[in-house]
Amino acid sequence: MVCGVSGVAKSTVGAKLAHKLDTQFLDADDHHPMENIDHMRSGLPLTDHMRVGWLDAVCRAIQSEHEEQVIVACSALKKKHRDVFRAHFEQCYFVLLDVSKDVLRTRMAARTAHFMPASLLDSQLATLERPDVKERDVSLMDGTLPVEELMTMLAKFGSRHS
Repeated sequence: MVCGVSGVAKSTVGAKLAHKLDTQFLDADDHHPMENIDHMRSGLPLTDHMRVGWLDAVCRAIQSEHEEQVIVACSALKKKHRDVFRAHFEQCYFVLLDVSKDVLRTRMAARTAHFMPASLLDSQLATLERPDVKERDVSLMDGTLPVEELMTMLAKFGSRHS
């Protein structure tokens, strides 16, 4: 799973990784209920209660639509969010893309077709829980690196967890 706050390039990196590995890709944003999307569009951050239903929907989508390995782009900002996936899937690995706030603001301002406004960036950064030593299935990577360099690093990460 490629995770992180909005604007780190989860979907871009996840889709390219899935293509490179010749596997399936799922974008968790496609599984938000309209209530969540409307909430964010109006400039309000999601609550944990809203995230739980969405994360469960993502897990159901993975289970029903994908029989093999799948690369997922999902914020999974907190440990307990990542734990939802751990509870559903025996083998689940996370790559948390890390990008500075200034770069994130620039990236988010450049997007035209996304429901997440740049005004919610601060709330996402405040919600983000970086992995601790107990989360051995999470790798932190520099999200400003060129995508091809990230692909090389992700391949190494994947081989450690095969």
